[in-house]
Amino acid sequence: MSKRKWLTVGIAAVSVMTLAACSNGKSSSESGAGKHVAMSATYSGPGKATTAGNNSTLKVAEVNDAPFAGISSPTLGTNAEDTDVFAPGGSGNLFNVTKNYKIVNGGLANQKIDRKAKTVTITLRKDAKWSNGAKVTAKDVEYPYEIIGNKNTTSQQYSSDFAAIKGMAAYHSGKSKTISGITFPDGQNGRTAVIHFSRMAPSMKYAGNSFIWQTVEPYEYFKGIPISKLASSSKVRKNPIFTGPYKLDKIVQGESTSWSPNKYYYGKKPQIKHITIQVVSTNNALAAFKSKKYDFVAGGPNATMPSSQYPKFKKLSDYGIAGTPSMGYDYFGFNVGHMDTKTGQNVMDKNAKMANKNLRLAMMYAANVNAVEQKFGNGVSWQANTLIPPAFKDVYDAKNPGFKYNMKKAKSLLDKAGYKKKGKWRTDPNGKKLVIHLGAMQSSAATEAEYQYYMQQWHKAGLDVQMTTGKPMEMNSFYSTLQKPKQTAIDVYLAAWSLSSEPTPTQIYGVDATFNMGHFATKKNTELINSLNSSKAWNAKYRAQQYKKWQRYMNSQAAYAPESFSLAWSPVNKRVKGYSVAPTNNEFWSNLSLTAASPK
Repeated sequence: MSKRKWLTVGIAAVSVMTLAACSNGKSSSESGAGKHVAMSATYSGPGKATTAGNNSTLKVAEVNDAPFAGISSPTLGTNAEDTDVFAPGGSGNLFNVTKNYKIVNGGLANQKIDRKAKTVTITLRKDAKWSNGAKVTAKDVEYPYEIIGNKNTTSQQYSSDFAAIKGMAAYHSGKSKTISGITFPDGQNGRTAVIHFSRMAPSMKYAGNSFIWQTVEPYEYFKGIPISKLASSSKVRKNPIFTGPYKLDKIVQGESTSWSPNKYYYGKKPQIKHITIQVVSTNNALAAFKSKKYDFVAGGPNATMPSSQYPKFKKLSDYGIAGTPSMGYDYFGFNVGHMDTKTGQNVMDKNAKMANKNLRLAMMYAANVNAVEQKFGNGVSWQANTLIPPAFKDVYDAKNPGFKYNMKKAKSLLDKAGYKKKGKWRTDPNGKKLVIHLGAMQSSAATEAEYQYYMQQWHKAGLDVQMTTGKPMEMNSFYSTLQKPKQTAIDVYLAAWSLSSEPTPTQIYGVDATFNMGHFATKKNTELINSLNSSKAWNAKYRAQQYKKWQRYMNSQAAYAPESFSLAWSPVNKRVKGYSVAPTNNEFWSNLSLTAASPK
């Protein structure tokens, strides 16, 4: 099932790392394997593009069960839904990429890594401009780091990897007003920024890594607005500017965005004159496409569609289906601690309700995720076995068994850990009443049926699991609860990540990661995560080995546990030409054209 659509972590060639909303249904197959639907990443309808078609409006659906937050800045946003609805603006992405998301020349900027000097030089193209006509400058390359590292920021992207930039730690703690390790050889208004590091990492070669932020922010446009108030400012919420192929014409807060070509765009001239992106609920999506209200679904390589409804979408005669392995995944999270706001570190609480590892493991073995996937997945989603999706084939641990259903083992783990039956329910090891609260988001009927099934399974194991607030939560309310430094309303939760195109997990599961909402923090976890970008990790074989060690360790702890992997897929109307979510399509919006004035 894909619950993508809310949190974003790190910027990718395609998306920021995001928190995702529950939107999908469910999936088939076994842990990390099984029969999946074969899909092409591209679709192009029959016939030739026409003037009438390109002069019309491309209609894109943002399938989600909550209004979008409306934060246009990728540095400040945490919501994949926001990434989607502002995507025609280009999100300020700096780099073009290969099929493996390796950074190559030709985008808004070029990148040069010097391992010996421990520097990364970012050089903007000469014709780089914002959609208001202003020049994109070296200061615009640097400014996102100020936003992310500022001690009063609302950005949630900071992690220890950014501290590898010289001067960042001092800036982050408030001891310095500037980041000394970012310099401007031809001045702040020039085209070049040089980032000086204390250590270099192999992930720097790829878009979406956790060391180099991969978008720009308009410093002159934002200048004068305190960083703490940027996210709520009109220049972010109502009148944002962009570097991509389209400029924003109108925003209906929480509902839709409208776009027209950006005349200052440096790249391929967009062919379609108007685009609208509109939120539609998961339960209404099929009817909307049946009535030809939309051309395709937003989200690209992280699009989320109800897998339970895939067979019906597939039968739509005026639509093709295109998709690719998703870089996101759904997961179970357990609340095991809190964030120390003084140190900025996550801390595990030994007395937390979910602190006992065997309780968490038991809940995972009892859940029977595969039964849910078999019922709802239809080959487009399936049970996950680790916290790295198979889309990252070089580091994904395909041999990891994951959590195969075993109720006998679940009950045995609970018995041995002291969770004894007292009447219908088990008590905690101290003999006290135990009620576990499940947090989950409002979603499709299939997804909400899944929540009930998991609770039923846990009840069979003797655990009194009830929903926080008694019912699924509205998406923004759900995440605002989880993101508090300390909360006790939610003990276990179902959520999802929309990952960036480089899978280093520092920004999600690191000791100082804001996105580490369950607050899992151990010395072993830190050591393993750090090893993924150590000097040894420039050797691809060693790096893959360490990734697999990390995946095994995380499953052994079950503070976060995998639920489902999926294909990111979308119906595409037959009037659309040039649709491609392949990584090498660095001009997604500009390559689109239309053969008719309205969806066929």
